[in-house]
Amino acid sequence: MTLAARIHAAKDLRIEAIALREPEPDEVVVALGAGGICGSDLSYYGKGRVGDFSLREPMVLGHEVAGTVARVGRAVTSVKPGDRVAVDPSRLCLSCDYCRAGRSNLCRNMRFFGSAAIFPHVQGGFSEQFLARADQCVPIPDTMSMRVAACGEPLAVALHGIRRAGELLGRHVLIAGAGPIGLLCLMAARLAGARRIVCTDLSDAPLAIAREIGATETINVAAEPERLAAYEADKGTFDVALEATGAPAALASLFRVVRPGGRVVQLGMMPPGDVPVPANLLMAREIDFVGAFRFHEEYRTAVALLAAGRIDVAPILSAELPMSRADEAFALAGDRARAIKVHLTF
Repeated sequence: MTLAARIHAAKDLRIEAIALREPEPDEVVVALGAGGICGSDLSYYGKGRVGDFSLREPMVLGHEVAGTVARVGRAVTSVKPGDRVAVDPSRLCLSCDYCRAGRSNLCRNMRFFGSAAIFPHVQGGFSEQFLARADQCVPIPDTMSMRVAACGEPLAVALHGIRRAGELLGRHVLIAGAGPIGLLCLMAARLAGARRIVCTDLSDAPLAIAREIGATETINVAAEPERLAAYEADKGTFDVALEATGAPAALASLFRVVRPGGRVVQLGMMPPGDVPVPANLLMAREIDFVGAFRFHEEYRTAVALLAAGRIDVAPILSAELPMSRADEAFALAGDRARAIKVHLTF
């Protein structure tokens, strides 16, 4: 048995003992070092669902995780007990057409930690100990904190979004949303050579962090919507806009500020149902509108960038709380005036 943070329904998160089976030959048991609370965790906690995925049974939350290998299956040679690892939450089938084509984030048989996308749900990593396949584990140096290693997952999401955006060297970029993903997109866009990066949000506190980490300009669109509207002049300004809020209104604001031939990248998970887009505007200006879902090989790249110090996530690390204070941690993570990224530990 092991203790885990398991969500039963909206606002019903319980720390309780669950069974932990023996690892298969290709699996390892990982002792949690740190787990980051993601926006999807917050949505399951607050609403009992995320996007189109609703809870149908109790589920252990958590997919931004790092820890120490406790035990290994008999066929595992890539890691050993005592190794410190970042854990990729994507458990791929490795055999479907998308996996074979190098687009494993679209795996037909994906089992993603802490996800209600399938039933039975896939249990997450907010557990004293949890199982992962050995190929999900990326060794990390002793100098790397578990909290930073756990940021490998959201950074991988941002890197995949930047890849879907195309060439950014010398480009003008707009990022809608200064939450964890938006701020990590900002860091990744800077690394990719973007010339100008404007970041928008509804709150001043995260925008202050955006300026700290290198945004050229920040706009509080709740207080000063006219500043964003000014970029609509002359058929738009930005080469690329990344939507990282999951809010239909934020998406709607992007199409008129992107220049003809530009691109809008959708990273945020929208509410259930259809979201209208201005199809005639996309057609007449030849704007590319693309999705960016999770990541594939970007996960190992993200961990390597963090280990090398090429991306510094310290400005977004807000707090670390024990799992016994999980409700408090979720309340803090949902307070955008006080926190960006909150981590849980046992």
